[in-house]
Amino acid sequence: MKPQLQALLEQSLHTLTGNGTLPADRSVEVQLTRTRDKAHGDFATNLALQLAKPLGRKPRDVAQLIIDHLPESDILDKVEIAGPGFINLFISRNARLAVITQVLEAGEAYGRSRLGAGKKVQVEFVSANPTGPLHVGHGRGAAYGAAVADLLEAVGFDVHREYYVNDAGRQMDILGTSVWLRYLERCGVKFHFPTNAYRGDYVRDIADTLFQEHGQDYAVTTEALMDGLPADEPDGGDKEEYIDAVIQRAKGLLGDNRYRYVFELGLNVILDDIRDDLAEFGVTYETWYSERSLTDKGSVNKALEQLRDKGALYEKDGALWFRSTEYGDEKDRVVQRDNGQTTYFASDIAYHMDKFDRGYDRVIDVWGADHHGYVPRVKAALHAMGRDDARLDVLLVQFAILYRGGERVQMSTRSGSFVTLRELREEVGNDAARFFYVMRRCEQHLDFDLDLAKSQSADNPVYYIQYAHARVCSVLRQMQAKGLTHDPANGHAHLDRLTEDHESALLGSLAHFPELVEAAALAEEPHQVANYLRDLANDFHTYYNAHQFLVDDADLRDARLNLILAVRQVLANGLTLLGVSAPEEM
Repeated sequence: MKPQLQALLEQSLHTLTGNGTLPADRSVEVQLTRTRDKAHGDFATNLALQLAKPLGRKPRDVAQLIIDHLPESDILDKVEIAGPGFINLFISRNARLAVITQVLEAGEAYGRSRLGAGKKVQVEFVSANPTGPLHVGHGRGAAYGAAVADLLEAVGFDVHREYYVNDAGRQMDILGTSVWLRYLERCGVKFHFPTNAYRGDYVRDIADTLFQEHGQDYAVTTEALMDGLPADEPDGGDKEEYIDAVIQRAKGLLGDNRYRYVFELGLNVILDDIRDDLAEFGVTYETWYSERSLTDKGSVNKALEQLRDKGALYEKDGALWFRSTEYGDEKDRVVQRDNGQTTYFASDIAYHMDKFDRGYDRVIDVWGADHHGYVPRVKAALHAMGRDDARLDVLLVQFAILYRGGERVQMSTRSGSFVTLRELREEVGNDAARFFYVMRRCEQHLDFDLDLAKSQSADNPVYYIQYAHARVCSVLRQMQAKGLTHDPANGHAHLDRLTEDHESALLGSLAHFPELVEAAALAEEPHQVANYLRDLANDFHTYYNAHQFLVDDADLRDARLNLILAVRQVLANGLTLLGVSAPEEM
């Protein structure tokens, strides 16, 4: 409906331009908003107020000119001037009713558009370090990133989903060393397990695999392991210094090949688990991008050379620094340490340089809120290299706080006392998890109530919405049980029988869906769809409770069945955009 109205207004402006009333170089864009009060029509535009000053006329006079030159159209009932010059447009009843046929004819395509015109967009999300299973915090980034990608795709963008695999660096060395140490315990070697190592049961499982496949081949004595190591934290030492020393000891005792084998075993087992977990959650990717590949193909050195050529690097205390303060960051950043090793930030710069070099029109990163400090430094690096950093959107997802029985559940990957995404899905189901994760803006904290997510009540939004879809299906089963039939063509011919206020409310909601999808996609706000679906479900449940559908009057019955089938289709389309199923029975 909205594009049709915009087209009518554009035609009016075109006519006014053609007869010389409007200048040919006008740059006013037609904007329509839905009115809150139906007494003011269905849509309103401030077009006349925008044009009044350039034309040197009163806004109300300009509004009248626009109205006088609107083409004839059966979608408009009337047009009025309001206030200082707003134009209120009232949709005709026939146009309102036509949305039912539009929904049923379009089916799964209703709500989709070509707004994005095939522009290439990359969405990178989750990208959790493969140092352990995904936990419930990662789940929010997964659900949110997937929904943003699906919404953009629904409105015509060419979307590429990517997971950045942090398969290099210190955290992965801590994981590999943790696996080897648990393996040594399995071999009977006695020692104090490092405070800062990974302690989850999954580490023991990987170590057991190593032991089963290689027996004592990777074992060393306690003396060889511990001799000369600094003190760990419980003994008055520094836990970071201690774990780094243990990593170096592991590399020295195992040698490059055997250490790499343990490292790869830990990486691959956990990464495979992450892939499976996300796939079961309905989250898939076009690319799993390896951080190590950046070094292998020289991208990190290439990025640093580009920054050096731009005069954006300098040396200090033996390290190489990026002048990020000159591009809006709070302080300069090290990109290469005094030992010659490049930093994680250097890899991040190279990765984003590579993204831009792949030709995306827009790049979207979905990060945890704790990474907010990385945003200005990454944008600074892109700007310094001559890239348009405005093409990078970084969406920060706040933590999901899990509650069970009214008590908060604590999480820590290193200690192993965390609730995994898989455990959450097994407890509340994929649908509840996907929906609850996107119910609020990503920058808002989310309290995830397990008891509510599992409840079968109107207070549980995903149950309430799915129940509306299932209720429509139950009406069709009741129809068959009563020996009645549905004639869609007859229903279409008698849509004018839909005169109830509840029916008018549903018609308005159905017509609003395509606009809602576009708005949610452009704003990167899946919660708009979640809120819409809850409102639509509420309108339907209210209608269901107030009226009968399987009435004796075949014309009215067919018209009402057409309406609720359109409601069912839109509910299904909206749920699909959020990665949630639309069950036929509850």
